[in-house]
Amino acid sequence: MLSAEEYKKAAARALEYFNKAGIVLTKEEIERIEVADFGLNDLENTGLQLITYVNTSRCCAKEMVLFPRQTCPEHRHPPVGDEPGKEETFRCRWGKVYLYVEGEPVKTPAATPPKGKENTYTVWHEIILEPGDQYTLQPNTKHWFQGGEDGAVISEFSTTSRDETDIFTDPEIQRIPIITE
Repeated sequence: MLSAEEYKKAAARALEYFNKAGIVLTKEEIERIEVADFGLNDLENTGLQLITYVNTSRCCAKEMVLFPRQTCPEHRHPPVGDEPGKEETFRCRWGKVYLYVEGEPVKTPAATPPKGKENTYTVWHEIILEPGDQYTLQPNTKHWFQGGEDGAVISEFSTTSRDETDIFTDPEIQRIPIITE
């Protein structure tokens, strides 16, 4: 859970990152910046800040912010109905992103999972994204990512996003934020 004050501060901080990356948001978009702590009450270590521009039955476009060393936890986008699951492309706009996917594990990962949650991170094939680099994930692929020392801004282009159907390796994760007064 996040307090309304914590949520507001994190959204304002995310806006600073969007500005660093040259991402221009409208007033309405600024008001819709989402802050996800994944229900773990540890936003500095596990979290994600984002704005969704469009999410239709065919496509989705988002901008995401990771604060320094902040981690979006391991998850996958499973099939939904007749659809194979979300395919997504990440493009680094600013900073550095350490992305981990299924495949040959790296010997010495650049990122480390949040303390106490190490057992919920199982994929270790490392892709490092710097500004201009991008990577496309196929549907139902386990993945997680972490911002570098300065954080990161990432554009996401994907098929329809259904956050509520994502499957996280950590059973304690709650994708939809709960805000308290």
